[in-house]
Amino acid sequence: MVGNERLTGFVNSLYKGNTPFLEALEREAREDDIPVIRKDTQAFLRFLLKEHDPGSILEIGAAVGFSAIFMAEYSSPECRIRTIENYEKRIAPARQNIERSGYSHKIRLICKDAAEILPALQEGFDMIFIDAAKAQYPFYLKEADRLINPGGLIIADNCLQEGDILESKFAVERRNRTIHKRMREFLKEITASERYTAAVLPIGDGIAVAVKDK
Repeated sequence: MVGNERLTGFVNSLYKGNTPFLEALEREAREDDIPVIRKDTQAFLRFLLKEHDPGSILEIGAAVGFSAIFMAEYSSPECRIRTIENYEKRIAPARQNIERSGYSHKIRLICKDAAEILPALQEGFDMIFIDAAKAQYPFYLKEADRLINPGGLIIADNCLQEGDILESKFAVERRNRTIHKRMREFLKEITASERYTAAVLPIGDGIAVAVKDK
């Protein structure tokens, strides 16, 4: 939760844990400095999966497979997940973790650049989870808008950039200014669109949720 570590710690202490496999995988990822969705984000995502009950999920940004496995664990047995990852060092661990999880029948790992594969996809999805290169969020939204089914959910993680989103671009480190600019563009677009009902919430590092109007 952005802004208050004590409050975040208290809220996170209320949530039940994950399966032993997910707990171990999260611990390993954090020890290796690989980002995975935060505890409060996990709790919110678990709620959305239960409430929305998607039959198909597209994830943009697999990393080592934690969030795909998490969604496989807490979605219905019939749900099918496609997850995209292009970073070579993470593809092999992601593939191995998906196999070890026992959910390889639900999860398909696509080892390509999202900029290449997204325009080639045609089928609709009930949920799209965006957690990849932050400077590309406006592009991901454009493709998600085309791929999401009516009534479907678009969820984007890490939207508040540890609070940097509040700052002037001149107060942000020069190397982060493109991310800052494009994330603001993304948030304005998704909240202003007449095609969606959207909310931006200070959960984790900020999460945007939008329902495509039917």
